[in-house]
Amino acid sequence: MRVLMVGATGRHAHLVLRELTKRGVVVRALVRNQERAGVARRNGADETVIGDLTEPATLTNAVAGMDGVFHIGPAHAAEEAQMGTAMVNAARAAGVRKFVFSGVIHPSISAMTNHAAAKLPVEEALYSSEMDFTVLQPARFMQNFEHSWNDIIEHDRLAQPYSLSAKMCSVDYREVAEVAAMAMTGNELSYGTFELCAPGMQDSHDTAAIISEVLGRPITAVQIPLDQFASRLPEGPFRDGMRRMMAHYDRHGLPGGNPLVLRAILGREPRSLKDYFRELAAR
Repeated sequence: MRVLMVGATGRHAHLVLRELTKRGVVVRALVRNQERAGVARRNGADETVIGDLTEPATLTNAVAGMDGVFHIGPAHAAEEAQMGTAMVNAARAAGVRKFVFSGVIHPSISAMTNHAAAKLPVEEALYSSEMDFTVLQPARFMQNFEHSWNDIIEHDRLAQPYSLSAKMCSVDYREVAEVAAMAMTGNELSYGTFELCAPGMQDSHDTAAIISEVLGRPITAVQIPLDQFASRLPEGPFRDGMRRMMAHYDRHGLPGGNPLVLRAILGREPRSLKDYFRELAAR
């Protein structure tokens, strides 16, 4: 099987590349330039093709001869929805058989642009594409904690730019990647839309208590000002999107945490947040 993959050089999506190649899939990575092509090959891609999701004409060659497409949108990109629908349209025109889309939990939340505005149009395009589709809707990635792990270790604090009582659901993206590869290489998940969560919801105090147990010393949850958090991000759509997302988390959290679907697909209990922190601590 030959698959065109978006995200082969991505911070999280490269995990999908690993799962696809483990199953014998020949992966062609869509990249922006030769430098990223090198990264994709080092990550395990069999071949690369240069293209631009904002220029649909460049996607025609990219999807030629492919059996499937895996797509994940660039986070908080101003034209994320257009990029996704362009990829769906290119795949359909090329006669691609299977399309797996890694979206987001609760894509109908209109207050967060990386949900409704960015993901729903791509889902809608898939549902009318007549391709064999699978839509994945993962919770917040546990891997996001890697960015603050050094701060946690060095300062014994879990700093978050939203209310410490906001309840959040999460998932290990390695398990999302496994589901994506299962969907691409089999038929059991065809024409399905699946919400993927680890068990339970935790607020920042709960999460700090889990880390404290794992590390064997007290870790304190602290709230930092949203402006302070945002000032560390590059100006533009990414910063704006992150501000809106964190403001929404501050008011409503990210409800979810029902593991039934992920448990049923994997045939095992999903990895818990405590399991994930144990791995981080052991590195």
